[in-house]
Amino acid sequence: MADIINLRTARKRKARDEKAETAAQNRIVFGRTKAEKDLTQAKAEQAAKKLDGHRREE
Repeated sequence: MADIINLRTARKRKARDEKAETAAQNRIVFGRTKAEKDLTQAKAEQAAKKLDGHRREE
């Protein structure tokens, strides 16, 4: 025999889980300090500069 569930509570639980998942993703994307952002940008610029330095002129 199947378990009886309340659809309203199941719908609310699903919405809470989706909201928690979105919050976790936002913490990963936006949860960095300014120093971390600056460091990432500096490393990207350094890598681009190094790559450009190894280019051959045509």
